[in-house]
Amino acid sequence: MSTTALVVLGVIVAAAIWIIAVYNGLVAMRQRVNQSFADIDVQLKQRHDLIPNLVETVKGYASHERGTLEAVIAARNAASTANTRVAANPADPAAMKELVAAEGTLTGALGRLFALSEAYPDLKANQTMAQLMEELTSTENKVSFARQAYNDSVMIYNTQREVFPSSIIAGMFNFTAAELFQIQKPEEREAPKVQF
Repeated sequence: MSTTALVVLGVIVAAAIWIIAVYNGLVAMRQRVNQSFADIDVQLKQRHDLIPNLVETVKGYASHERGTLEAVIAARNAASTANTRVAANPADPAAMKELVAAEGTLTGALGRLFALSEAYPDLKANQTMAQLMEELTSTENKVSFARQAYNDSVMIYNTQREVFPSSIIAGMFNFTAAELFQIQKPEEREAPKVQF
């Protein structure tokens, strides 16, 4: 074999190794994004599971506040459905936007529910309510940390798929951009006030 043929073969082998390395790196980053969303998913499910107990506790004290209770339940169901859609494909930007909007609506509905406690001193003093509120506050903190980890993973992945020369491999193998988990409306940035 001639020297030229060996050089060409060496270049082809080096290029193949480089393509494989970049491809595998992008796959690993995409999997980190998926795992990071799975962490959010766990916390959101815990949040959604706490809400029916919270509604039932409030219902006993404020049964005539039906509209608020129904709004919380509807928002919880919408957020749970949106969460399931995103869990199936965290890279789907439309599903992520739907989840962010649904979680924002749920946060607003919970804020109205928490405001009810101020009008009902017995509810405010209820031990079950206090425990549920503490669990919800803890879960909100965990969601916040998981969201930050997810957004960090998305940023690293999206950056890697956009920089040259890995952008060539990302385009060839259809590595699509992942969507950040961002709050769309400024008023949704506020966590529900939990005070008892």
